[in-house]
Amino acid sequence: MKKTLLLPGLLLGILLGLLLSRVHAQTPAASDPLFSTVQSLDTKFFAAYNQCDLATVSSLVAEDLEFYHDVTGFSPGRQSLLDGLKNNICGKVTRELVPGTLEVYPVAKYGAVEIGVHRFHHPSDNTNVGEAKFITLWENKEGVWKITRAISFDHHPLTK
Repeated sequence: MKKTLLLPGLLLGILLGLLLSRVHAQTPAASDPLFSTVQSLDTKFFAAYNQCDLATVSSLVAEDLEFYHDVTGFSPGRQSLLDGLKNNICGKVTRELVPGTLEVYPVAKYGAVEIGVHRFHHPSDNTNVGEAKFITLWENKEGVWKITRAISFDHHPLTK
């Protein structure tokens, strides 16, 4: 009888722990230094992305970056990302973080994972707006943060 109740109790404890950690991550305190750091990094990266500042983008991305995109596929390495931005994004697309969607979780002895929803605008066509989900893995090496893995998925037109 005790063994029968042990597994459901253990599963309930794990589920409650996950739910509580998710609530914490979605509603960060203004004083949460990890959330503030990653939010600031996201802002810096995408300001550079939107302005085609490839030097800043490059400084925030690891040489061995792995970028996965549900439409265009896998892009290995920093240079592949920079080439893609230069050829397909600069002057054609801007990105904004959808307010209230940012989640940040620590990754022990590594850095952080960032999850959210971003919106893409095409300045030449105001009706062409899309959204996608993203996951970004940030590595912190001696206080220097870099993106090592990124996944952008579930791209779809924004419905009004």
